[in-house]
Amino acid sequence: MIDDPWKLHTWGHAPHVHDFHQFLHVAIGHAAIGVEGMALRLSSSVGLMVPAGTWHSARFSDDCLITPFAFPADDVLPYDGPTPVAITSARRRLLLAEGRRLLDGEGHGSRELFEALVDDLAELTVPAPAREPARTVAEAILADPADPSTVTDWAARSFVSPSSLRRAFRSETGLSFTEWRTRARINASIPMLERGEMVSLVAQRVGFASANGYILAFRRYFGQTPGVFINSQRELVS
Repeated sequence: MIDDPWKLHTWGHAPHVHDFHQFLHVAIGHAAIGVEGMALRLSSSVGLMVPAGTWHSARFSDDCLITPFAFPADDVLPYDGPTPVAITSARRRLLLAEGRRLLDGEGHGSRELFEALVDDLAELTVPAPAREPARTVAEAILADPADPSTVTDWAARSFVSPSSLRRAFRSETGLSFTEWRTRARINASIPMLERGEMVSLVAQRVGFASANGYILAFRRYFGQTPGVFINSQRELVS
C-alpha cells in the first residue's frame, strides 16, 4: 500500500456521474478512484462497482488498461454505495470475455456477469504463492494472521534477505507482502464479525495494532466500516 494513492497516477477523469451502474476492471496497472471522500486503489485483483448516480473521479497509472462495464440502473445492487469486488479467477474469465464482446458494440454487460460480480463479496483475493520461501510464510500467516512477525523476521527464519522475500511475494502473488498480509487478516476477521464479536476484539485477534487501523484498512477495500458491511451481508441472506 502506498501512502498517497494518487501520486503514481498521472492521467484520468474529472468528477462525473452516470445514470447506470458501472463496474471498473483494471486488467493491467493500477487506478485510483475518488468517491465519497475515499481514494480506492484498484488493480487486477480488486475491481469497483459504482452505483448509478454516484459522483466519482479517476486517475490511472501510465500502464493502466481499464475496462468499464455498464449495467442498467434498475438492476438491484445488494449493498449501498461504491463497493470493491475481489476478482476471482472465475470473474476474471467472465470479465475478459465480456470485454471482448463489448468491443464489438453490444451494449451493457450481461446479466450473468452482473450476478457474478454481486454474489459472495465477503472475501478478498489472496493469491497463494507457489514457491518457497513465500509459500511457507504465506501458510504460516494464514494459520495465524495475528502473528506480529515483520517481513524481516520471516526472512530471517527463511534464510533469505527481506528484499528477496518482498520480491518473492510480489512476483508470486502480484501483491506486496504488506498488502497480502493485510488482506489475509481482513479475510480472517469476517467470520468473527459474522459471529457478532466486537470490532476491537476482532482487530486484536487478527493482528491489527488498533481497532482504528483495522477499520481504516477494512474500509479501504470494502468501502464500508466492518459493522455496516456485515449488516449488509446479513440482509443479503435474510
